[in-house]
Amino acid sequence: MGTALRARLGDAAEASYRRLRTYLILAVQAGLAAALAWVVAREVLQNPDPTFAPAAAVGVIVAALGNRTRRTVELIVGVVLGIAVGDGLIGLLGTGPWQTGVIVFLAITAAAVVRGTGALMTQAGGTAVLVATLTPMSPDLELPRTLNALVGGAVGLLVVLVLAPLNPLRTVRRVADPALDTFARQMTASAQALARADPHAAQGVLDRMRATEPQLRQLSEAVTAAEEVVRFSPVRWRRRRTLAAYGRGVEHMDRAFRNSRAMVRRIGTTLRDEEPVPADLPAAVERFGEAVRMLHRAFLAAEEPVRARERVVQAVREAGAACRQEMGFSGTIVVSQLRTAANDLLRATGVPGDEARRMVRRAAAGY
Repeated sequence: MGTALRARLGDAAEASYRRLRTYLILAVQAGLAAALAWVVAREVLQNPDPTFAPAAAVGVIVAALGNRTRRTVELIVGVVLGIAVGDGLIGLLGTGPWQTGVIVFLAITAAAVVRGTGALMTQAGGTAVLVATLTPMSPDLELPRTLNALVGGAVGLLVVLVLAPLNPLRTVRRVADPALDTFARQMTASAQALARADPHAAQGVLDRMRATEPQLRQLSEAVTAAEEVVRFSPVRWRRRRTLAAYGRGVEHMDRAFRNSRAMVRRIGTTLRDEEPVPADLPAAVERFGEAVRMLHRAFLAAEEPVRARERVVQAVREAGAACRQEMGFSGTIVVSQLRTAANDLLRATGVPGDEARRMVRRAAAGY
């Protein structure tokens, strides 16, 4: 029990350290943006209450990793919409609890009508609350609030795109490292479960792959954020082509992972039903895991993943050999799902779609 607890604590500490390395730049960006927004709003624009400017800047940076430009627009539009609705109705309805409720209701409804997201609705509703409750005490609230939103959004974008942009390739590689390592290890574990005819081990692999979903979401967020940086940040423009290739690879890698998880689920069914398992089948799954590992290494080294492609083809060839032997219904589905995942993995290495399908067909036929 003590060993298991130490192992869980170690895994948790490692995961926390990885997240710290990934998101430490956000803390730096947020701190810098908050300080700059406060200075601009207070010292440059002479705003006596600049609180919302740094809050808006921080919100732009941390609320939507990879969608900061859109989030900035939503923040400003939400503020303007809340002010327009609140200012337009307060003279008609007056102030008070039910008036505040009506004004907020109409502000959020207006945000929904213009197809606003949760962030836009939040800003519209929050600004409407301030207008409805503080107007009697601060009758000139609208202009400072709008200026603070503009300052905070502009400063937030300035920091993340010009002053302290993240290193897009380093960020993607850092997040991809644990995700691809987990993928490769689970493929090896599923091959071992097949070879030992151990359905419980296969179920454990499936459970661990399901638990990897947060890593996949984190990888997708990192790629989106990196793409935004190379699209808008002049100091990172030279990374556009390389990151575009990585972005396409991550998209197909995500599909390969999900199809592999479906394959592992069917492996468990094969073993529980005690279907015959030709030796070529666990070998094929093992080769597929090796291909993931090779792609992982090539990805980190920024090399052409030639060996990973060759290993994918070998995996499909061995799966085809297994399919020509005695197999049950679920076993044939395992082979089919491995071919689908292999096609995704070839696409992740940069092979065009038609060529990837041709390579899989030829390998499955034994050529």
